[in-house]
Amino acid sequence: MRRALAFLTPFGGAATPTPRTLDWFPFVGAAIGLAVGGIWWLALRAWAPIVAAAIAVTADVALTGYLHLDGLADAADGLLPPLDRARRLEVMRDPSVGAFGAVTVVVVLLLRFVAFAAAPPEPMVVVALWCGSRSAMILIARTLPYARANDGLVTAFVTPAGGDGTPQGPGSTWSIGGTFALIAGLALAVALGFFGGGPHGLAAVGAGALGAVGVALFARSRIGGFTGDVLGASGVVSETVGLLILAVK
Repeated sequence: MRRALAFLTPFGGAATPTPRTLDWFPFVGAAIGLAVGGIWWLALRAWAPIVAAAIAVTADVALTGYLHLDGLADAADGLLPPLDRARRLEVMRDPSVGAFGAVTVVVVLLLRFVAFAAAPPEPMVVVALWCGSRSAMILIARTLPYARANDGLVTAFVTPAGGDGTPQGPGSTWSIGGTFALIAGLALAVALGFFGGGPHGLAAVGAGALGAVGVALFARSRIGGFTGDVLGASGVVSETVGLLILAVK
């Protein structure tokens, strides 16, 4: 778990990820969601919803060390403009942020802010969404091919593509532990969503899952698979879509 914590947050110290690191993603996601949801709930006790929303968004950014937002920006820069596959991967590797990435991050942060400001105070649904988004990362990494040949942030726990850069097979192989982790993560997300928000919370979790799937399918159509940036983008989009559904009156 410490490796997953170190990979997904600024905490946990230096730790090289392994294939089993993926198995802990849902539980680290739930922990981050618990912190964000708790901070949001406490902030609502002291401030107006608009201030509490800003605090919740800031807490999430701090707890994830900007990692997922960076992935969202890089994925937007590479996947959205009209480029060929090789150029898309090259752009996604570039640490600088282009217009597509900058605008996407601003829009997503704005949507998350207004969703927190308008949603009922249901912190357990936040835990569910954050757990579900990391569970979706497992499913993406073990279903879609890894799009890069032999480099990238997640190569430590995926099977690289072929030497010519062509994606081959799933990015990471399934195991008993990995299957259990995915089932447990999804079950936890569904249970917390229903416990925290009833049918409304369950709908938010379901919508978040569809958001992650949408990002994954879009990446598959653009680059033939996923990258670390795609995983980050899928998580952010999943949470954002879920929060927007939670805010529906």
